[in-house]
Amino acid sequence: MGSKPWLKCYDPHVPEHVEVPRIDLYSQMRPQAVERAHQVALRFLGTSITYSQLHDSIDRLAAGLYALGVRPGDKVSILLPNSPQFIMSYFAILKLGAVAVLSNPLNVERELLFKFKDSGSKGLIALDLMSQKINQIKDELNLDFIIYTGLKEYIPFPLSLLFSIKIKLDKRVPPIRIQWDDKTYPFQSMLDPKRPAPPDQEIDPDSLAVLIYSGGTTGVSKGIMLSHFALVANYLHGVSWVDVQEGDTLLAVLPLFHGFGMSICMNAPLAMGGTVVLLPRFDAKQVVQTIHKEKPTIFAGVPTMFIAIKELFNLKKYDLTSLRGIFVGAAPLPLPVMEEFERLTGAALIEGYGLTEAVTAIACNPLHGKRKPGTVGLPFPDVEWKIVDLEEGTRELAPNESGEICLRCPELMMGYLNQPEATAKTLRNGWLHTGDIGFMDEEGYVTIVDRLKDLVIVSGFNVFPSEVDEVLHMHPKVAEGVAVGLPHPKKGEYLKAYVVPRHGETLTPEEIIQFCRENLAPFKVPKEVEIRSELPKSVIGKILRRQLKEEETAKRKNQIKSA
Repeated sequence: MGSKPWLKCYDPHVPEHVEVPRIDLYSQMRPQAVERAHQVALRFLGTSITYSQLHDSIDRLAAGLYALGVRPGDKVSILLPNSPQFIMSYFAILKLGAVAVLSNPLNVERELLFKFKDSGSKGLIALDLMSQKINQIKDELNLDFIIYTGLKEYIPFPLSLLFSIKIKLDKRVPPIRIQWDDKTYPFQSMLDPKRPAPPDQEIDPDSLAVLIYSGGTTGVSKGIMLSHFALVANYLHGVSWVDVQEGDTLLAVLPLFHGFGMSICMNAPLAMGGTVVLLPRFDAKQVVQTIHKEKPTIFAGVPTMFIAIKELFNLKKYDLTSLRGIFVGAAPLPLPVMEEFERLTGAALIEGYGLTEAVTAIACNPLHGKRKPGTVGLPFPDVEWKIVDLEEGTRELAPNESGEICLRCPELMMGYLNQPEATAKTLRNGWLHTGDIGFMDEEGYVTIVDRLKDLVIVSGFNVFPSEVDEVLHMHPKVAEGVAVGLPHPKKGEYLKAYVVPRHGETLTPEEIIQFCRENLAPFKVPKEVEIRSELPKSVIGKILRRQLKEEETAKRKNQIKSA
């Protein structure tokens, strides 16, 4: 597409092109250690860490890792929630020219074993509460070292004592069972100031920096390879769109081991000299309490977070007016949810779009200009997108025609680790085929219709489950709802809806089906409705349609066995 119609809709402060320096990520952010030495870089559960202190810890940890044999190109896994230790570990690994392998601490042993082996990780930096999981797979791994740390190491007294008591009383939290040996080290021992500094590394900007594994929600988990140049390009594009200002503070509750949290909530603010307020996990009440107390100016989240926040009993007692930018990504935000949240808070939600294969966010609605609710906005500077046909993926479609979204930009992944066929299928002629279905209007705004793999064919008609989701959220008694395509012996597929009622409300399947009949074409109406107390979600809040399908498949198999 040569015309790039979206450029006419850019905010005045957004450039058409951003010059991305040929530099590694850590070298790009290192100047903040001097320029903003005494400014607070991180706030974490009562602790404040300045830029000088943060970079001193990064330098010490890099020296410790070097002493353990970490060299350029080596892969080191990080198994930590949002915490100062995560950020220190991430940048210490990158400083050495090594590769940070980001994993979800909630993964089960089988998933972790696959990621550690597939990546070829040399070492692991893990939360102490993960020790039982690690013990069960330790003998199958070929790790040179394991470094353990606890969240309370960076929580001030007496909050650290209260935290320890809370953890011990929580039956969901496994006990700490660290097996200390000559390959196991406490995190603080890695920060010895007497240890000699490692030699400076000349790092190729095109070399591998970060390996993030896809959630596996659409198949086998894949290691997404991201270069230093891609990471630098992505945060600079995001910063140019948001118009970052002196003194901006970002609330980081999105997991940093996910591309969205890593780039938008960590790389961007720390490279630009902002302050990051860290929360280890999402809790709606804790989030609004933190906004009320810490006064962040920017907050990035996913739809399920805003659904949970708007359901809080006394939301109006919290002051959320410090926020000037609230960015929503990772999944479509139902319009009723957006409108209700804005009524409750007075803050505008700006939808965007991204995927880990392009680091993360690559498009967004304008911060000040024309915002089109329901769309994911316009592509960032230097990002091109087009819509192609679903059959061959080669013919570019006209405005408002639905097809597969394709991207071309500086932050594209290097490929999938150890999966050349999957890489060749996704990266074609310089374009990333996203697997997302959408359409572009005449001004360049794109609306996501659904995932290509979620498309449901009912009696020969194409049905996009997200359209049904939108109607489910329109029901005044529904807090969350999702539609899933299931096999049907005569119609090919049919739709089943899973619905969570709002607090204090009761719902029947018949109510939902009747509501859908009033708002959808007959072939789009779910044939079954299941009322649930909660829906399965990924770590960043995406509702897992695939898991619901798997549950239905297992249920049917059991029914056949019992018959």
